Amino acid sequence: IKTAVQAVQMGAYNFLEKPLSLHKIIVSARNIADKIKLYKKYNEEQKDIESHYKMIGISPEFERVRSLIDKVSKTDSKILIRGESGTGKELVAYAIHNKSDRKNGPFVKFNSAAIPNELVESELFGHEKGAFTGAEGKKLGKLEVAHEGTLFLDEIGDMNLNAQAKMLRVIQEGKFERVGSNNVIDIDVRILAATNKNLEKMVQEGTFREDLFYRLNVIPIIIPPLRERVSDIPVLLEYYLDYYAGELKVHPKRFSSQAMRLLQSYSFPGNIRELKNLIERLYIISSEKIIPEDEVAPQIKLLLPKLKEEAHLFSISNFTEAKKQFEIDYLKEQLDKYNWNISLTAESIGLQQSNLSRKMKDLGIDKE
Repeated sequence: IKTAVQAVQMGAYNFLEKPLSLHKIIVSARNIADKIKLYKKYNEEQKDIESHYKMIGISPEFERVRSLIDKVSKTDSKILIRGESGTGKELVAYAIHNKSDRKNGPFVKFNSAAIPNELVESELFGHEKGAFTGAEGKKLGKLEVAHEGTLFLDEIGDMNLNAQAKMLRVIQEGKFERVGSNNVIDIDVRILAATNKNLEKMVQEGTFREDLFYRLNVIPIIIPPLRERVSDIPVLLEYYLDYYAGELKVHPKRFSSQAMRLLQSYSFPGNIRELKNLIERLYIISSEKIIPEDEVAPQIKLLLPKLKEEAHLFSISNFTEAKKQFEIDYLKEQLDKYNWNISLTAESIGLQQSNLSRKMKDLGIDKE
């Protein structure tokens, strides 16, 4: 047994006790084959990320994110990536992995929101044969496949409380058990998590564990939405125009100057994901090499309700008063987004915490 334990610690997948049986050998061989298939699958997914997604941007807001990625990638610290849907949280997670000492290990994504609640633990931690109805054989979970690499927990806010408790143990002790087993498995993995939800509020409501939140939120990275990094829009448009020309095997297109101005004035509520979808759609429906404004306009859905809400600013004749009202509305919206956490809000909008606090005092902004 001692030799077997040492062998497993040195990297052996399993050990068989004497006397050997043909059945045990076949089962063990099948399990190894399944593990190899999983590694191949995730390596293919990793290559797909490398070939399809790049860090594109020139804005100061984007450069702050890029700089933080460079700093944190050399550590094994837990990181919580926050941002609206479509801002590129998975891209940031992969960039951290790819710059880290674990870059030659697997990068495995687990999306809690995409899996039925009753299957989350099985998919994440794996299961043994007979663990539940339909469990016809042993299955490795995403956590085990990510051994010596990075596990990216996307949409962590959608993870149920039972799975949260088990993940807390993984983070604290580096150990877990497959569903249906009492055997403790040691794991060496870096945990990155992402969410578009207000986890602080969820902690207060009891739907997210406070201890797990603080374990994950060692280093927060906040990705600004596209409407707050407008100078990146032309760069992204040019990049994805070339990208989809290659994907669709057609000649590259460009936007007219009027179409480009229209796109830069659009808020892109779906962020980069919406921008990509828009370009792919225009490639398909437009027959023009230079895409004109009148083909772009019908494809973008302007946020008329939002514009109406902000129209009152234009009715204020005094410039100083209009500017003050804009700052009040803007800061309140940003503070609401982060549950009035001044530190997170300041980091998101690019202000020092002390400057934001002073600005709030000057403008008379208090939590209502």
